[in-house]
Amino acid sequence: MNFRPHPWFVESLPALHARNAERLFSLLGTNGGLYLKIGQAIAMQSAILPPEFQKMFSKMFDDAPQNDWSEVERVVQEDFGKSVEEVFGVSFDADPEKGVMEKTARASASVAQVHWARLQDGREVAVKIQKREIARQLGFDLWTFKVIARFYTWWFDLPLYSLVPYISERLSLETDFVNEADNSERMARLVAGESRLRGRVYIPKIYRELSSTRVMTAEWIEGVRLWEKHVLTRPWQGSRIQGSPGCGGSPLEPPKRDDVAETIRNHPDKEHLKPNREEWKGANGMGGLGVSLKDVMTTMVDLFSAQMFLWGWCHCDPHPGNIFIRRLPSGKPELVLIDHGLYVHMKPNFRHQYSLFWKSLMTFDNKTIEEIVKSWGINNPDVFASATLMRPYTGGDNSTSAEIRQGLSGKQQQERAYEMQQKMRKGIRSILADEKKWPRELIFIGRNMRIVQGNNQFLGSPVNRIKIMGNWASRALVDSPDLSYGEKLKNLGRHILFKMVLLSSDIVFYATKMRQYLGRGGGMEDEMEASMRKMAGDMGFELNHGVFEG
Repeated sequence: MNFRPHPWFVESLPALHARNAERLFSLLGTNGGLYLKIGQAIAMQSAILPPEFQKMFSKMFDDAPQNDWSEVERVVQEDFGKSVEEVFGVSFDADPEKGVMEKTARASASVAQVHWARLQDGREVAVKIQKREIARQLGFDLWTFKVIARFYTWWFDLPLYSLVPYISERLSLETDFVNEADNSERMARLVAGESRLRGRVYIPKIYRELSSTRVMTAEWIEGVRLWEKHVLTRPWQGSRIQGSPGCGGSPLEPPKRDDVAETIRNHPDKEHLKPNREEWKGANGMGGLGVSLKDVMTTMVDLFSAQMFLWGWCHCDPHPGNIFIRRLPSGKPELVLIDHGLYVHMKPNFRHQYSLFWKSLMTFDNKTIEEIVKSWGINNPDVFASATLMRPYTGGDNSTSAEIRQGLSGKQQQERAYEMQQKMRKGIRSILADEKKWPRELIFIGRNMRIVQGNNQFLGSPVNRIKIMGNWASRALVDSPDLSYGEKLKNLGRHILFKMVLLSSDIVFYATKMRQYLGRGGGMEDEMEASMRKMAGDMGFELNHGVFEG
C-alpha cells in the first residue's frame, strides 16, 4: 500500500517500489534459511505487489546456495552419532563392497539440500539433509517475523498479526523431517486407497531407519520435471513395452560394479556418480515421454482436489520443482509428488463447508455462499469468491468493487490508484472482519490453488480446472466417510443435478480452446487471468502472474 500518491525523495512511485524491492530482496537473500521462505511467500502475493516487487522476487524461486560437505557430515554425525560412511554404508574410496554417495548436492533449497546415494544393498536414494544453520536460526527468525508482522499490522491498520502463530507453526513443522516423513506416508496410503488415483499418482517410499529430524532418506526418483514441457510432449523413443525408469515403483537397473569403480577413479570430486538413464531419449537425445499434457494436468487437479475436498490433508507447495512425470508402459503419465513438509489439515466440518462453498460458486447459490463465508468471519462474499476462483465472480452483487470505484477525486492516474488502494485496505479489513472465526487453513489452501492454476496455465490450459475441482467438491459430499448415510443419499441426488450444471462450464472451456486453436486468444486460464487483471486494474493493482511460470 502506498503511503502517499506523490512520495518524497524519489522521482516516481515505480522508482520507490524498485528501491524498496531491491533492499528487501538483498536482506532476505543474505540471511537465507527461513528468510528465503518468507521471500517466496511475498513473491506469491502478486495481487498486492507492484510490478517492481514481482520482477525482483521471482528470483526467490531459483536454487539456493548449497552448504559445504563438511556441514553435511556434521549434521549426520549430530543426528545419528555416526559418520556418513557408517550410517549409509558408503565408501568414498571405491570399495566394491560398499555403496557410493555424491558429495555435491543434486538440488538445494532454502531449508535443505538433496544428495544422491546408492546403498550397499543396491537401493538408490535421495538423502535430504537440513542445512545446519536452520536449527540455530529458526527461533530468532520466527521472532523477527512476528515483530515485523506486528509492526505491519499497527502501521497499515490491517488485522494480519492474528495469522502469524499459524504461519509460524507451519514453517516450524517444515523443518521437522519426521513430520515430513509422516505426511509422505499418510499421502501414500490415501492415494493407494483411492481407485481414481491409484496407478496415476506415486509417492516415494521413505526409509525411516536412515532418517531423523534433520535427515530424510527416500527412494530416488527418475523423472521429468513439470517445467520441462518440451520433454513431456516429444515422441517416445524408448521400449514399447516398458515405461520410463522407475515408473510404478519398479526397481532401477543397477550399473555394473566395475563401471562404478571406474567412475569413482575418474571423478575424485565425487560429483557425477549417478548413472545416466536417458536411453529413452534416443540416439540423438531428442526424444521425450510422449505423454498428453491434458492427462498430466487432469491427474494433478484430481490429486489436489481429493486432498482438499475428500481427505482434508492438503500439500501446500505443488510448484513444478516438486512434481515429476514418468511414463507408464501404457503410455499414460504417472505423477510423482515430493517434498511433503508443508501440509494443512482441514477438519471434517470445515472441509464439508469448503466443498459446499465451491459447489455453490458453480451454481451461483449466493445465499449459501454468504452463509458460509459469514460463518468464517468474512463480510465480502463476492470478493472472496473471486479470490477463490481466481477470476471475477459474476454471480454476486459486485457491491465491494462498486464501492471501491465510486467517489474517486484524484485527477492523475497515480492519485486515483492511491485512493483505490486505500479503499482496498478497508476491504481487506472487512474480509478479515472476525479474526477469531477466520479459518487459517485458507492461507495455504489459496497458495495451493494459485500454484496449480499457474501450472495449468504454463502447460497451455489443457484442462477445465474449475470444472474438475467443482466435480470433486460435489462428489466429496457423497463419498466423505464422516457423513451419515442419510446425508450421503441426499447429496447424491444433488450431485446428479450438479453434473448437469457443469455442462455450461464445458461450453465455456471448449469455446476458449477453439479460440486458442484458431490463434484468436489464450487458454481458459489466460482468459481468467485477463479478467482478474482488468478487475485488479480497476482497483489500483497490476497483476503479473507470468513471473511464477516454470
